[in-house]
Amino acid sequence: MNRTFTDKRISFRALHKEGCFLLPNPWDAGSARMLQHLGFAALASTSTGYAWTTGRPDYAVTLDDVISHLKSLCDSVDLPVNADFESGFSSDVEGLFDSVKQAIQTGVAGLSIEDRIFGNVEKLYETPAAVERIKAARKAIDDSGEEVILVGRTEGLLIDPSAVSKAIDKLVALAEAGADCLYAPGVGKKEDIATMVKAVAPKPLNVLARGPGLNLSAFMDLGVRRVSVGGALALVSWNAMRDAAQKLKAGSFDGLVTETTGGQLNDIFAS
Repeated sequence: MNRTFTDKRISFRALHKEGCFLLPNPWDAGSARMLQHLGFAALASTSTGYAWTTGRPDYAVTLDDVISHLKSLCDSVDLPVNADFESGFSSDVEGLFDSVKQAIQTGVAGLSIEDRIFGNVEKLYETPAAVERIKAARKAIDDSGEEVILVGRTEGLLIDPSAVSKAIDKLVALAEAGADCLYAPGVGKKEDIATMVKAVAPKPLNVLARGPGLNLSAFMDLGVRRVSVGGALALVSWNAMRDAAQKLKAGSFDGLVTETTGGQLNDIFAS
């Protein structure tokens, strides 16, 4: 790997200044290397995808687990990596400040802090508490002197898809608290995305693509800066593995036929 963490962070910040870029989500070093091989400009971790690789559900991994995982991703590619850092792995702002400092040391070029309550992820922090947590993350980044992008994220639309106005209001508050980029997974209607883009401007908006519907060109036209896919690529891979294994259990080896060969993978990972 030739690029320093500083180089990656500078290039990642530049991507946020104009246009619209894809931010696919690998779940381990191998999938990160594959996405680099395919020519993507940046990557983002996925808490869900990583948890599944350990045989655990989402939100069941520890801070130490995630720090090790992020270091593995950052060390495996020459691309900037944005960390899905869940809700900061602490219930208090002092602990969040310390965990963000640890994340920065892994080499990440960006990290998101969401508003699910640590230890009770079915509920969200109210806006004042979410704002204080973003401020703590902001201070940790500023104190480090590193050019790490801070993403303020609300999970409200994954709990109540109709609560668009509430989600927008929270994103605006997180932007004012120091978030560099804003993210509300679950927004899908063109008019809602356009309203969200305008509300947080001039700061960039990240949108989660969850399947067929709007393409990258449409997101660009709406003013979206970056588009990620969360755990979708990991889910596609698990689905393919499960389907092939089910055929195997039934006595058929037809599910083991693939277009990609082992030799091709060896060449990619050797480069």
